Amino acid sequence: MKLFAMVVVLAVLFTGATLVSCGGSTEFKLGGVGPVTGEAATFGVSTKQGIEMAVAEWNAKGGVLGKQIKLYFADDKGDPAEGATVYTKLIQQDKVSAIVGTVMSKVTLAGAPIAQSSKVPMISPTSTNEKVTQVGDFIYRACFIDPFQGTVGAMFAFNDLKAKKAACIFDVGNDYTKGLSEAFKAKWEALGGQLVGYEAHATGTTDFKAQLTKIIQQKPDVLYVSDYYNDVALIAKQARELGYKGPLVGGDGWDSPELVKIGGAAVENGFFTNHYSPADIRPIVQDFVKKFKDKYNAEPDALAALAYDATYIMLNAVKTAGKADGSAIRDALAKTDLGVVSGQVKFDANRNPIKSAVIIEIKGGKQVYKTTVNP
Repeated sequence: MKLFAMVVVLAVLFTGATLVSCGGSTEFKLGGVGPVTGEAATFGVSTKQGIEMAVAEWNAKGGVLGKQIKLYFADDKGDPAEGATVYTKLIQQDKVSAIVGTVMSKVTLAGAPIAQSSKVPMISPTSTNEKVTQVGDFIYRACFIDPFQGTVGAMFAFNDLKAKKAACIFDVGNDYTKGLSEAFKAKWEALGGQLVGYEAHATGTTDFKAQLTKIIQQKPDVLYVSDYYNDVALIAKQARELGYKGPLVGGDGWDSPELVKIGGAAVENGFFTNHYSPADIRPIVQDFVKKFKDKYNAEPDALAALAYDATYIMLNAVKTAGKADGSAIRDALAKTDLGVVSGQVKFDANRNPIKSAVIIEIKGGKQVYKTTVNP
């Protein structure tokens, strides 16, 4: 009888320990995704830093749901196939309850269907292509969308730069750059502007002179360049070499210190739409800028700010939901009304935030706040 009793006690203890270890996790698992290597590596580094800083702040205040937050960050390399792979790993192997990511629209469009089918809520900090949140009701974003950004760019060029003739050049293999140029074109023509060039180039192109020669022959007043910073810098240099002296306008894909490093004087008289400016005097912005500088010894770009914001938005939704349940977190996200670095965020019916945009000018080798445009 004594031996039997001991076996029963040991069995109960073992079973209890197993239940505690499996059902009482002391961590909230959060996924993060960004391209820390590849064509948009600076975007990924900024994104990772923004997420890490937000997670550290939440953990210092007790975490979420009474648990410390463990971040599982994956490098998507700016590649849709790699993006699909890391989203699958985060969900199936790491068992994350929510995801903050990713940066590039073409990669987000590969990862979002995986999150949607798994009912894992995700919020992209910076994927501006309109199709992203159309994937499903578990997919959100912290940034404005391309139609708004392209529209703002056209309005700025027409009203502030007083341009009458415009031309566009864009990467035909990138949903982001195509979407921006399409939106710019539509608004430009609606304003009564003349579009004298609309040139596509293949992904990976480094010589844009064929397209630029055709454009410059039409003598545009403004050149809309919707590419990412590395291509923008090369396009600007080659356009200047071919004699173009006018302003260049683009989107938030310009937002990298590498733009000036690569483009030099060629990107002067350049303007781009962005999500925030570190020159914004609001206390929440200046507090964020100071903390980021103290931690990383660098001024935070919009990628860092939006990743920080997206993390706060997601963790606030988890806190509101009161449990690590995908559907509950999704429903809490829909009711978001939160003041973050890039502004007061509420979501529309398509899970896109309603917020302002700023115009940044490249002047004297630096990014200078120009103006704010409200929706």
